[in-house]
This record gives sequence, structure tokens and C-alpha cells, in this order.
Amino acid sequence: ILTNSSPEELTPLGVTVSKLPDFGSVSMSLAVLAALTQYSCGRDLICLASILSVLNTSSILKIIPDKFKRSEGDFMTLLNIMEEILLVKLSVPARKFDIDQICDAKGLGAVKHVLKQAIRRYGNLAKAFNLSNEYRNLAQIKSGRWELIAKSLLVSHTDKVFVSMKELQGKVHRFTRYNIQKQQQDDNVLDVAVLDLQSTLTRAITSAPVSIVLARDIRYSSSIRATAVLSFVGEIKSSWIEYQLERKLPLNDKEEAKLNNDGILNKVTSAFNFINMQLNNHVLTFKGPSGAVLDAELDVRQQLVTEMKFNLTNDAASENLKRNLESVMKMTRIFNPLIWRWETQQQVKITINNDTANKTCEICVEGRDSQNQLVFKEFQSFLKWLRSCAVIRHPNAVSPRILKPQIRHTCLDIEERIAHITDSKRTTVDLWNGVKGSKATRETRMEVVAWIAVCKFECRLEGGFVRDWVVGGYTNRPANTNTSQWITYNNNLPYLDKDIIPSDLDCHLPSHKYFDIEKFLDELHKLQIKAKVYREDWRYVVLLDENYKTGPFTMDLIEPHIALTHDRIDFDVSNLSLEKDYTKELGMRVDITQTPHSVQLETIVENIKHKKFQVLRPIDGEASGISYSGSVSDRINKMKQRGWTQLGKAMHVIPNPQSKYNAVLVPLPNSTNLYQGLVTLMNTIGTVQVLSIEQIKNPDVEAVYEMMKKLISKQCAGNNPNEKELFHGTKDGGIDGIVNDGFDDRFYKQGKWGYGAYFADTPKVSHAYTAPLPNGSYIMYYNKVLLGNQSDTTVQNSTLAAAPLGYHSVHGIPQPNMDEYIVYRYGQALPYLKITYKL
Repeated sequence: ILTNSSPEELTPLGVTVSKLPDFGSVSMSLAVLAALTQYSCGRDLICLASILSVLNTSSILKIIPDKFKRSEGDFMTLLNIMEEILLVKLSVPARKFDIDQICDAKGLGAVKHVLKQAIRRYGNLAKAFNLSNEYRNLAQIKSGRWELIAKSLLVSHTDKVFVSMKELQGKVHRFTRYNIQKQQQDDNVLDVAVLDLQSTLTRAITSAPVSIVLARDIRYSSSIRATAVLSFVGEIKSSWIEYQLERKLPLNDKEEAKLNNDGILNKVTSAFNFINMQLNNHVLTFKGPSGAVLDAELDVRQQLVTEMKFNLTNDAASENLKRNLESVMKMTRIFNPLIWRWETQQQVKITINNDTANKTCEICVEGRDSQNQLVFKEFQSFLKWLRSCAVIRHPNAVSPRILKPQIRHTCLDIEERIAHITDSKRTTVDLWNGVKGSKATRETRMEVVAWIAVCKFECRLEGGFVRDWVVGGYTNRPANTNTSQWITYNNNLPYLDKDIIPSDLDCHLPSHKYFDIEKFLDELHKLQIKAKVYREDWRYVVLLDENYKTGPFTMDLIEPHIALTHDRIDFDVSNLSLEKDYTKELGMRVDITQTPHSVQLETIVENIKHKKFQVLRPIDGEASGISYSGSVSDRINKMKQRGWTQLGKAMHVIPNPQSKYNAVLVPLPNSTNLYQGLVTLMNTIGTVQVLSIEQIKNPDVEAVYEMMKKLISKQCAGNNPNEKELFHGTKDGGIDGIVNDGFDDRFYKQGKWGYGAYFADTPKVSHAYTAPLPNGSYIMYYNKVLLGNQSDTTVQNSTLAAAPLGYHSVHGIPQPNMDEYIVYRYGQALPYLKITYKL
């Protein structure tokens, strides 16, 4: 409305606008002018402008009775109640017009304070137009058509047009500004908004949102992080939008090929011949009237949607992977959060079908190829975790419980810290004290973030924070460094200095509901906690308090289907978890309470209090003497550097197999001392190539063995069952039979010392009992054997069916260094390592 030559000189349009009454803003004046001169709805715009001018909050929309609300949105709702009152005002003498009485009669009593001001404002504007020869008649024209009213508003409100991101293959119930000033250069949204909850256009989370809206107000709420709130909105159609716009749609190689090979570009160009479309360097550019540009873009996006199918298959011919895939087929619900996330955030549909014939899961993905490839990558990441998993675990393996009375009275401080994280009834004041109070620390701020994850989003907190802070109450800061030096980056992910205690928060996302990372960040924002989010295929990594005075920390939010593959734990003290509303209880990540290990909750708590820990798996990285990063040996060294003491030898805790199987085999890492020691012994046979060594977990055979161990112990001096680790060679049916059923006395064959199971302390002797498999490999077992009172003899006796009276085993010595040990009862030997080798 101002000329370029002088900021004080009006253009012809400016001169025209200046002749209109004051509508409070240039944009509304321009809209009224368009309504008067172009769209024949002058009275409608004057009424609408009258009520909008006295409204500075959208709360009125909530109290307007439903019968007055219009499906087109808030503008028509407000116009409707104005017309309802004006209809009465124009039909009765002025002295009889009582707005209070009319509002009450119409059910508008709750909004009469607004309507009084709006009607007064309308009266003043009507008088002003009655004095105008040019606009007097135009100001009386009423259409009641939202299309014409919307087009009038669009003349001056082009920067307030928002499109549902669902239409643009983005997040449901988010809107992005759709104009040339705030255009979207790629799939990263530059200007994001949500509808005001008071709006008549707000939809339930399960319903599809409106496609395009025009807003009067764009507000920013302190309670919603970096997201605008659209107030006073109306639904519009793309054909109503006429201003010029340029949009860019990035494509990958396959999408560009599909665009050309399927003739999509030609078809869309023909259908929208009044816009310009160009493809250059994997970017499709649209130029033209914005409504047509939008329709063309949506058409292209929809036609680029393809279907990708792939299977979760056992490509490594692994028995454990085959079994785990069988389990996955029975609980495909573990993928629901992933499915919900992709559909909610990017409109990608994922369907999982069980192929029982081939024992695989078929994954069907419908989206653009660039999206489908990312989904495929996520499932491949899951398969990677599944291959290293012995037994996919149940989501709720060990429920939290209260500590036993013997130690609970000494753990009241622990219960207090548990409640800080799990008590959903914590007040806002309490949370603010933890974040900003005079006694707030890095640890209390971490508690509040953990509380949000656990109580607001039903995550499960696990790992080091529970160990070091909740139970131990331990803290440590690196010497001679400031907080800005605590974070380093590797592969674009933040990592915290390992000397910091507690270090980070580990959370498993819920499997029964969709986790909305944006809402999680909003909850942090309400408490003025700043965070950055990084995404991997299987987790969110969140960096918090990067520049806050108490120092930064990180948080892992692990997808639930990935969490179920974490079936083993390094240390007993790292095996604790916390859940919502278990305000005094501790849970376990993995069940280690079963025999033969039987590590109980109270033992773990006492170990943490005294900075002691028990290793629960083979120590990879120990054999060479140089532990590599991430190995159990490396983690042990870090624990010792923090002042912790390792208890005893490592336990080899393996989860029980699925109920339909007797046993499960787990690879023994080749960097353990045990593996390398066995390789050395195996080479006494000759030149041997050890292909693999696998740990065996057969809970039924273990139970029988432990029972026999107790029985034999009672019959031996000093309760010593004379347990030894010995070799056993086998072939044919014995290979699988030993794994599944142990050493079954029904299958004992006659040997030098009768019908028994034969063992040796050197593999050279046991190798004589083996035979090559079709692939040329041999099988030998390394076993725990209960020799008890052993009968030593050099005299062979092939008629024995049991050890001599008073003995539990026979130690046969046919010649020097060829010793054999024979047991005759079921349960006297436990196979715990399977060695596969070649000569």
C-alpha cells in the first residue's frame, strides 16, 4: 500500500484502503476490501471483523454451544453467533433490543460479554459505511458462503495458510506453513504448528486431521516446545488459494526413475498444465498458483508410494535365530510401536504377516522408496540384534518387589530415590524443586527426566543410573575439566566422559503404546530442560543440559523390540530396573534368580553398597591381555578404576530356552581365556582347527545334575563331590542327544569298564570316540563330571554296569597319560561346552 519511492506515499490500493473504516490492521482492511469489490460478501466480512477485533483469546470457542458451531471452522462459528444476534436486532425496534435477554434466550449467555462489544463495534462500522456512497450498498451484501469469505481473507493472509503434514507424508496432527516466505526446502519441516485445542476443527488423535487451514492467529506457547499454535482457523480448499508459490520435492534414484519410467511427471504436467514442473539433480520443483502446486505435489507424492516386501529370515542358518524368529512370529505385537511411529510421523504403512510354512515374518511396507529403505534398515538392525541373542526375552520377566525385611530397614534412602522416579503423584512444585530449587543438582535433574520417561510415558528405567545413583548414591566428576568438555562425539552421536558418575539414563520404551518423542521433548520444555535428539536405527539418543551449570548427561531410549533381544547382562549390579508406581520396589532386567546361580535382589543391593560385583558372562577381551572397547574385560577394568571389586570367577548365566526346546547353545567368545585354553588343549590331538565353542544351557539336565551333586556331596568326605571338567567325544545320534537329554544311561554302550559314560582329561583320548561329520568336522563336549569317590584301577572290566560298591565312578588307567573316567548314573555329568573342530 506504500510506494517504493517514498515510504510516506500511498499506492492507488493504499489510497482505496485509507477510505475504509479502521479495521485494526491493514490485512483485515484488505480482506474487507476484497469482500466488497470481488467476492460479494461485504457484510459477512464486516461482521466477522467486528467480533474478531474484540477477541484476544480463543477460550470463547469452548463455551459456544455446539448447535452454533460450524463444520467449516471457527470463522463461520463466530459469524454464525453474530448473525443470530443481528437477526433479532434488525427485526425489533432499537428500544426493545435487550442483548442480555436475547443471549440468554439463545443459549449464548456465557459469551454475551463478547457479543456486546462485537455488536457495538459492528454498529459503528455499519454507520461508517452508510456514509460512503461507494461502499454503502456493497457493505449490505450477505452471502453466508464460507468459500467467498475465505477467498477474501486469503487476499491478505497468505502467510497464514497451513497444510496438514499428514498430506505431505509427515506427522499426523501437525501443520506446516505453505507459502513462499516459509517454503519447505526438503522433508525437514521449517515451520510447524498444531491446532488450538479450543478450535472446532480439532480432531481426536485417532481421526484424520483437516487438510488445509487458514488461521487468524499464530501463537507460541511456553508449554509447547518450538511449535506454533493456530487459533481461529477455518478449513479451506486448495482451489481457493491463488497466490504464486515454489515448492521443492527431493527424490532418491529409485523415486526419480519411477517418476520417469511410470510417466508420472508427464501425467501430472498434463493434468496441471498451468504450473511449471522441472526435475533437476534429484529435486522436483513446482511453480505456480499455490493451490494447484499443492494438488500437484500431493498427486506426485501419492503416485511415488510403492510397496516393498521382505522377510525376516534365517540367512545365517543359525539355530538360535530360527528359534527367535519363531518367537517373534508369536508376538508380532512387539513391533506395534515401530508401526505406529512410522504411520504417525511419515504416513508409512507397515504390515507384518506370519509365514508359518516357511517360519518367517513377511514385512510389507507402503511408502516412498526413500522411506521404505529406512524401514528396511530398521528391521535389518533388529535382525542383527536377534542373531546375537540367545533367547528373545519376555517383556515382563521379573516383576519389581520390595526388599526383604532383613535389609530393607537399611535401605530407606534407596526407597526415597526410587519414589523420586516412579511416583506418578509427584507434584509440579516437587519437580520444579528437583530442577531449579536451591538444592537442585545434576542428579536431581536426572531424576526428573527419568520421572517424565517412567511416569508420563511408561518407560522402564534400567542400567547404570539405577546402580550408581538410586541404590549406591555414588557421584563423581572428572578432575580438572569443566562441564563443556564432558561430551565427545563419535559417528555424530554424543558420548559422556566415562569418569562421570552417574553417567546416563537407559530407558526401554513401552511396547503397548506409541512413544511420541516430540511430546517427550515438550514435557522437558515445560520444566526448562533443553535437549537435542539423535536417531539411530534402534534407539533415540538424547543430550540434555548441554550448557546448564550442573553439567550435561545423555539418555538412551531403546525401541521395545530391540530391548527384548538384550537377554544377557554383564554384571549382577547392572541388572536392576524401575517401573511406574512401584515406589519402593526394584525389578530385574534379566531373571538371574534361577539355579544354579540364584542371584537374589538383596545380594545385588548389598554388592552395590560395598562396591562389589559379580560377572555374569564370559570375559571376552581377556585372553590377549588387551581388552578392546566395549568388551566385558574393558567394562570390568572401568568398574575397578571406579573402586569396585570383582567377586570370584565369572558366572556363565544363559537364559533358559523356549519352552518347546530342551536346550540352547550360545557361542563362547574366542577372546576369553577359557576358549583359548581349550584351543591349546585341543591341539594335543594334532593340528586342529577349532571352528566354534558353544555354551550349553539345558535347565532340566542342570537341575538333575545339581540334585545329584547334593546327593553325592553328602556321601563324600568333607562334602566334596570331586567335580572335574573333562572331555567327551561322541558321534552320530549322541551329538544332539547329549545337548538335549544330557548323558542318558539308557544309551550307554559297553566299553573297557562296562556300560557307562566315558570322559578324559585330555582331548586326545576323547577324540578316539568321535567320527567325522559329512562336512569333515568333529564334535567333542567339555563337561562337568561328579566323580565323587572314584575307584582307581588299571584292570579292565567290561561287565560293569555301575561303579563298585562304595564308589561313584571308575578311574581307568589303561596306559600312562590315557586316563579315562567313567560314571554310570544319569545326572552325574553336565555337558556345558560343545567344541566343533577339524583336523
